Amino acid sequence: MLTFAPSQTNQLPLSPTTLADFLDDYLQVSAFDDYCPNGLQVDAGVPITRIVTGVTACEALIDASITEDAQAILVHHGYFWKGEPAPLTGMKGTRVRKLMQHGISLLAYHLPLDAHRVVGNNVQLARALGLTLVEPLYPTQKHPIGDIASPPVAITPAEFTANLANVLARQPLYIASGRATLQRIGICTGGAQDMLEQAAKMGCDAYISGEISERTTHQARELGLDYFACGHHATERGGIQALGEYLRDMLGLAVTFVDIPNPA
Repeated sequence: MLTFAPSQTNQLPLSPTTLADFLDDYLQVSAFDDYCPNGLQVDAGVPITRIVTGVTACEALIDASITEDAQAILVHHGYFWKGEPAPLTGMKGTRVRKLMQHGISLLAYHLPLDAHRVVGNNVQLARALGLTLVEPLYPTQKHPIGDIASPPVAITPAEFTANLANVLARQPLYIASGRATLQRIGICTGGAQDMLEQAAKMGCDAYISGEISERTTHQARELGLDYFACGHHATERGGIQALGEYLRDMLGLAVTFVDIPNPA
């Protein structure tokens, strides 16, 4: 296990593998069976003192990292997802080539960042909304991906919609069930709309995720849950920002969060 005292800048620069080892340990990567490799995805071999964080490792984020003179990018959505073509050609080839040409390593953490109890996406969204986590959405999971949270007092759907819009800077797509108030709210950021039925089984009044499918509307109505589709990108900004701030405080890295606008 790697240990660092807070803000020990004399330990800089860090090699890409040292930074990855530190994050792998903190996020408990080995505990997750994910859809992509978590950790160091592209090793540019350049010592790191400055990083850029963002939700997705798109070309616009790479360009911003070049402008920031960063040696690494830390994201929630990286590359090499299960089922995608392996050759580094086309769009993916362009991205990886640009990373290597500019000496920028790429680190990505998917489910481990969703589930983390301090900097995780669900934890950060609940905190921003003024909600308190009360129990996992799936009680038998060792590292729960979804959560159930409650406001200090029961809140009307209109009040909660306004709160979501204010915190996330976008209007959620809202499917109403006809409930007068909401007290028990399921949360799973990103593309977790299909956990709606589990939220109903757990006695939730409402459920928040990022995306909505055609079937989601019917499921919400028939299950009697209010559903709030708040944007995949918007609901997952908080975790990567918090993780970057943790690295700044613990390791003394210069960290810049870059938000690439995404309406989805």
